[in-house]
Amino acid sequence: MLLTRTITFITPRTFIPRVSSSSFCVPSLINSSFSRSFMSSESVSVSESADRLQVQGHIQYDTPDHLTPSNVHSSPLEQFHIWFNEARKANVREPDAMSLSTATASGIPSSRMVLFKQLDKRGFVFYTNYTSRKSRELEENPRAALLFFWREMSRQVRVLGRVEKLSKEESEDYFKTRPVGTRLGAWASHQSSVIGEDDLALRLAEVQERFGTQSSDKEGDVPLPDFWGGWRVIPSEVEFWLGKPSRLHDRVRYLRVEGPDDQPQWTIDRLSP
Repeated sequence: MLLTRTITFITPRTFIPRVSSSSFCVPSLINSSFSRSFMSSESVSVSESADRLQVQGHIQYDTPDHLTPSNVHSSPLEQFHIWFNEARKANVREPDAMSLSTATASGIPSSRMVLFKQLDKRGFVFYTNYTSRKSRELEENPRAALLFFWREMSRQVRVLGRVEKLSKEESEDYFKTRPVGTRLGAWASHQSSVIGEDDLALRLAEVQERFGTQSSDKEGDVPLPDFWGGWRVIPSEVEFWLGKPSRLHDRVRYLRVEGPDDQPQWTIDRLSP
């Protein structure tokens, strides 16, 4: 027997006009008086049977702004900077959340959500355990793909590039800014390894005793573990995506053509949806 149900989403969206920036700096945030919110009723029709679930409808994107090679910044890192600040201003939930895709040396892919922590003139930075699955795969195959999806604004940013480890000094500077609990957690977690039911709690208790600090403490001397630090994705390709009706989305792609990592040159193209 095939059952059909319709799920209706009432979704708030906010449109923020585009701003430009001529140098690598934090662009001015848009005055809230320039933003306008609107509600839209969106339906997704789902057919279900004992052995199948099929989505028949889809959500229509209807963003009022436009994205073309003529109205983006000449640098994709600058353009990301602009969009990221607009996402913050529009109260996008977790604008720093991104999908990170890696692959083994033989090409077996895996993806997971991580937190973006820094954008500099070389690329995009995140931090993790160097013994984790993601880090092992990056050691084997030093290429990665990132994806930001800001649903509230119907925007995506895709990043492809090679990776490099941050220096210990860079990782240490960031680690010191983390709350005590997350610093202790970095020591307690043998990320991606199989553990027993009570292992994590026991390890946390051990490191709290070792450093004389509790997870709830506001301050504490918890040093950077040797097995923990940052990765930087140095982009060779960056794509900006803007949702449009009938799946005729705006897509603008940057391809690196030459230049050093901190001063690359780019070609900019519009892609078919």
